[in-house]
Amino acid sequence: MATVTAAMVKELRERTGAGMMDCKKALAETNGDMSKAADYLREKGIAKAAKKSGRIAAEGAVAACVSADGKIGAMAEINCETDFTANNENFRALVKTITEEIAKANPADLDALNAVKVGGKTIGDLVTEATATIGEKISVRRFVRYESKGKIISYIHMGGKIGVLVELDGGSDELGKDVALQIAAMNPIAIDRESVDASELEHEKEILRKQALEEGKPAKIVERMVEGRINKFYKEVCLVEQEFVKSDPNDKKAVQDILGGVKVLKFDRFQLGEGIEKKQSDFAAEVAAQLK
Repeated sequence: MATVTAAMVKELRERTGAGMMDCKKALAETNGDMSKAADYLREKGIAKAAKKSGRIAAEGAVAACVSADGKIGAMAEINCETDFTANNENFRALVKTITEEIAKANPADLDALNAVKVGGKTIGDLVTEATATIGEKISVRRFVRYESKGKIISYIHMGGKIGVLVELDGGSDELGKDVALQIAAMNPIAIDRESVDASELEHEKEILRKQALEEGKPAKIVERMVEGRINKFYKEVCLVEQEFVKSDPNDKKAVQDILGGVKVLKFDRFQLGEGIEKKQSDFAAEVAAQLK
């Protein structure tokens, strides 16, 4: 059986909002598996949160660029080790250059991006040089590039903590910005019900079945309860069914209502450091080690 540490309990509490002892028990029951422990708490009705997210720890920036005609767009996450470097002018200039080159060169993957040349040097060379100059590990973690006959809109929140790229089949720039803001704020996992991943949907149904059984509901009505709760799930995770974040409190609308006949074709949302666990260090111990 895996050892359950205080750090593991703390992380699970932050992810689920459950109590310390409940988190400790869940980790013990699931042999220290964080995702299974979160599911265990939900099944027991202890954790209320429907969505799981990775621990946000890595520094750097998410950046985006869109061509003047709105037909080509790119977004990238570039990581560094400290917030100080993330706000460094040289790092920000590198992020801008990389994002613009993604839009221009249309690289197939990270290896192809690293081989793209800018002023006689490859992107890989520029990243290596920046790492040596700044003194921190710098890396391009992920990127997307869109090319559309419709309209591409980008939105960057909190100076690069969250980025959104969205493609619409038309509509105004203002509408596009509203949709991008919605995605940044509410983090949908799909555009509509039809585009929810089948495995994600089945996983949610299984959680809801176990919840209902834990509540002591008769097995014969569990499936009806699950279907009712799945409708609520759809409204939370499907973009077009979410409540529009800029709705008038006295006249609440769904995103579908503000779209009119405009369709959302696709979107990507990058949250800085999502799923990356930052190394926790004891600064005093590090200094002492260097003095030996």
